[in-house]
Amino acid sequence: MAKVIAFCRAVTRAVSQGPLTPCTQQLHLLWGSRSVLGSPPKRWTSDTRFNVPVHSREVGRPVGICTMMRLPYQESAEGLNAAFIGVPLDIGTSNRPGARFGPRYMRAESSMARRYNAATKAAPYDSLMVADIGDVNINLYDLKDSCRRIREAYQKIMAAGCIPLTMGGDHTITYPILQAVAEKHGPVGLIHVDAHTDTGEQALGEKIYHGTPFRRCVEEGLLDCKRVVQIGIRGSSYSPDPYSFCREQGFRVVPAEDCWYKSLAPLMSEVRQQMGDKPVYLSFDIDGIDPSFAPGTGTPEVGGLTTHQALEIIRGSRGLNLVGCDLVEVAPVYDQSGNTALTGANLLFEMLCALPGVRNY
Repeated sequence: MAKVIAFCRAVTRAVSQGPLTPCTQQLHLLWGSRSVLGSPPKRWTSDTRFNVPVHSREVGRPVGICTMMRLPYQESAEGLNAAFIGVPLDIGTSNRPGARFGPRYMRAESSMARRYNAATKAAPYDSLMVADIGDVNINLYDLKDSCRRIREAYQKIMAAGCIPLTMGGDHTITYPILQAVAEKHGPVGLIHVDAHTDTGEQALGEKIYHGTPFRRCVEEGLLDCKRVVQIGIRGSSYSPDPYSFCREQGFRVVPAEDCWYKSLAPLMSEVRQQMGDKPVYLSFDIDGIDPSFAPGTGTPEVGGLTTHQALEIIRGSRGLNLVGCDLVEVAPVYDQSGNTALTGANLLFEMLCALPGVRNY
């Protein structure tokens, strides 16, 4: 074993110091900018404290193991400030399935994301230690057991002091995630972007599915209800007053119609005041965006947000005490162009850029 470790350390030194070859390119991609067997390869970072995505000028985008943002993969959140994690669950869907493939496709499309945010000047990889920590091993045949597995996985992430950036998966997953988040932070504020409020009581006799997560969260005291805003809500309903539960809890509901033809920067200024400096969770269902932009989802509703409004919401969350974010309901099979997954990957990059501790370049 000692000889194996010595050999690996020698290879690592060669990777970090020598010229790139097809072999060392793959090692760079596999180990990223930080190797557990030796010093971090300096080629990929100006500050060796942090992981940095592989540069496409050095290694082609289709090359190597597919991780989010082409970051290193590691098995746990230990030592990380933020982590991308997939939850490939879609057995809580009420219409079209397929969101189980969301994490995989968003990882693939994220190869287009680069190191800096030219619009906001955010430099996340010069500020935080970030990696891809893989997927939660959900149970495809038991939704309640999957929720338990998700909650336990996120309890470990919270214990590590890491902020999770989640790739869904259907919106059921936000319920067990918030169980773990609230266990650490107490009731949290919520910025919820969606076509639907997801506050249903039950469906077909089941209380857990992607239409009920935020009612379950209210019942368990996971949300600071005076600091909840739901943006982009729309669509037909089964009752004449479909948002009564939300209003009764103190939620602010912003219908999609109130967002048409305008910038959402003024709205986000109000939201920042509402949220204050207490912990906030950001949950973004891709169906909050109009299906003309993001058709790859299970329950599309016309008349939604534009992609630039989506950017305004996430960028407008910068400065808040964000303790977790998710991007859910990407179902790639309904968008052969890949643009829905591409949009999801870019919004996750924006979420990373909005986290506490990210400085400008």
